[in-house]
Amino acid sequence: MRIIPWRGVYSFGGVVLTVFSSVCFQEEQGVLGHHKHGLTVLTCAVFMVGEMAGSGVLALPDALENAGWIGIVVIALSCVVCAYTGTILGRCWSIVQDRYPKMRGHVRYPYPAMGEITYGKPGRLLISIATNSAMLGGAVVFTLLASQNLQLVVAHLFHKDLSFCFWLLVLAGILIPCTWPGTPKDFWPVAVGAMAATGLACIILVVVMAVDSKSVPPVFHREADFLSFAMAFGTITYASCGHPAFPTFQTDMREPAKFGRAACLAYLIMAAMYLPVAITGYYVYGQNVKENVLQTVSAGTPLLIVELLITGHLVCSYIIVINPVCQEVEDIIGIERHFSVKRMLSRTVMCALVLFVAESVPHFGAVLSLVGGSFLTLLSFIAPPVFYLKLTSTASDQWEAVRVPLHEKVLNVEIILVGIVCGVASTYSAIKVLASPNSFTPPCYVNLTAASG
Repeated sequence: MRIIPWRGVYSFGGVVLTVFSSVCFQEEQGVLGHHKHGLTVLTCAVFMVGEMAGSGVLALPDALENAGWIGIVVIALSCVVCAYTGTILGRCWSIVQDRYPKMRGHVRYPYPAMGEITYGKPGRLLISIATNSAMLGGAVVFTLLASQNLQLVVAHLFHKDLSFCFWLLVLAGILIPCTWPGTPKDFWPVAVGAMAATGLACIILVVVMAVDSKSVPPVFHREADFLSFAMAFGTITYASCGHPAFPTFQTDMREPAKFGRAACLAYLIMAAMYLPVAITGYYVYGQNVKENVLQTVSAGTPLLIVELLITGHLVCSYIIVINPVCQEVEDIIGIERHFSVKRMLSRTVMCALVLFVAESVPHFGAVLSLVGGSFLTLLSFIAPPVFYLKLTSTASDQWEAVRVPLHEKVLNVEIILVGIVCGVASTYSAIKVLASPNSFTPPCYVNLTAASG
């Protein structure tokens, strides 16, 4: 049994906090305006945590096992880099609003709009496809994991093993009316509930795993290789990147120029949740840890509480992540922004689409890694630095170029290159796992009658 090197972890955490401070509290550029109503820095950070933390944290112990101890560094650095790229994405949106009056106020599709301004219609199309795919993929992951958790809860409470596929249908019916509110500022209590549920679940989970450490057999770890490390990177990226929704949150802020502070606060909270769970699970269970760590933890009342809390978080997060996709679809097909029957119908159709994908590919871990390694890597590690370098270097008769120090330009280029290499590797590994006969899971509707029994 290995002893967790907490002293080294705390020392490394101090370095990470120092980097956070230097990255997040820089002078904002291209800032614009104030809104009388909207999200504060705190509520915006809560929304960000509510969107990101949940399904990812349960997969981090397995990701750490796939990557080896270096995965601890990868998780911490991922939080730092994502805080930085989230901050510069916010700067990009502020610059765009300063330069283009039509982009001021509430914009339903801010990230694709930045793609169009920087690289024309191809840029808009690429970001729109990646954003919508990432958000829908996230909704699929939330649905899969929430259904898995409901199956475990019912089995623990009533000793009835109802089909996972059955719970997908039940959950979809519960979630559909919850998606009908308009924009994030209309359902801020959902974000508060999501973050509170995850935070409490993480505390209980770490305690339960620490208790398990006294009774588990000797721990052995798998040998990390290229494929397993790439899979781990995709999972870590998924857990720590929520950039597709960030511009939507910033647009709904009272002071959009302070989005960088919200991003830093959110990632500090995320790191405080993620690292203890990932490290404890890795050292306590080793190669026996499963994709969903809740399936590894000893059964009992504490585990039941964690399952209920995480399920509550997933339901709340589902509402948050599917909202930007719904807003863009409604804008494309011309649905008015106030509550209407058309909005209800369009969002019901989106939920049905998520359900169909979940029923078709009921493989939680591989879907999570695929979404993280492909779309989220593009939107979190590649697009923000590319947009930032483009916007700051562009000048015209109406505005001047923004000066970016050489060291920051080099940093942005390095982030882009690392994102490309790791994203391609992670996407390849996730597709390989999904296509492997050993890991293939038949769609729920192939034999729905038997599954329901």
